[in-house]
Amino acid sequence: MPHRTLRAFLALALFCVATASHALVFAINEGVTYRVTNDEIRAKYAALATDLGKLLKQPVTVEPIGDYPTLRKGLASKEYDLAFIHPAHLSVLAMRDSGYKLLAVTKGYQNYTANFLVRADSPFKTLADLKGTSVGAPDEDSITSWMVRATLRDALGDAKQVSLVYTRYQDAVPFFVEHGLTRSGATAANSVVKAWSAQGGRILAKSRPVPIKHMLASSSLSAEQVQKVREYLLGLDASEEGRKKLEPTKYEGFAPYAEPDMLAIGKWLGL
Repeated sequence: MPHRTLRAFLALALFCVATASHALVFAINEGVTYRVTNDEIRAKYAALATDLGKLLKQPVTVEPIGDYPTLRKGLASKEYDLAFIHPAHLSVLAMRDSGYKLLAVTKGYQNYTANFLVRADSPFKTLADLKGTSVGAPDEDSITSWMVRATLRDALGDAKQVSLVYTRYQDAVPFFVEHGLTRSGATAANSVVKAWSAQGGRILAKSRPVPIKHMLASSSLSAEQVQKVREYLLGLDASEEGRKKLEPTKYEGFAPYAEPDMLAIGKWLGL
């Protein structure tokens, strides 16, 4: 084999090896704060990552992203090939500004709503009654607080008609209301809402529902790859084998959702 031909062959072989060994990054964010370690997060999604690696013919590395600033930066710079994102507003921004495609939303989280809590003896009847008062809410950049502000804007014309008091955890919101630190509180955590209602607290109003926990693909994946991953995700809960792979994540499965409709939700949120 002539030297020039040999060099070309070796260069092509090295390129193929490098391409095959390049690991795709699968970012995971399940909310503002994790209550589990990064190793536990990686274990939860290991089976899905293995399947995706076989499907895409490249290794897939699970990368937990626990804080929103890092997630924002990574999505904006397209550092993640695949991303599972709890905060819908960051997902929408990634679709709108960074070329990410919506693959699916998570079953059981298609109707995420912010609930406005008031004490049983509260005189308030509607959200309009909150004008000039204070409302407790979770982390300022949480999807719940984005929903709270959009809902208050619709009801009062401007969310600034209310003084929002933020706390890191949603389960701290009822404490604010119960002890008079705020006149109302907003949470989307079902366990918190149930506990509040069980002890006699009232739900003043609810926000419109927003699907959260989105699976996205970056432009690094071809249209064919995007479709393969989408079909894989949507079919996971259709077989016993797939359901077993979902078990560690505690999710039922994935459902389709139209990207234009999700972008419209982003406009409602005020993005």
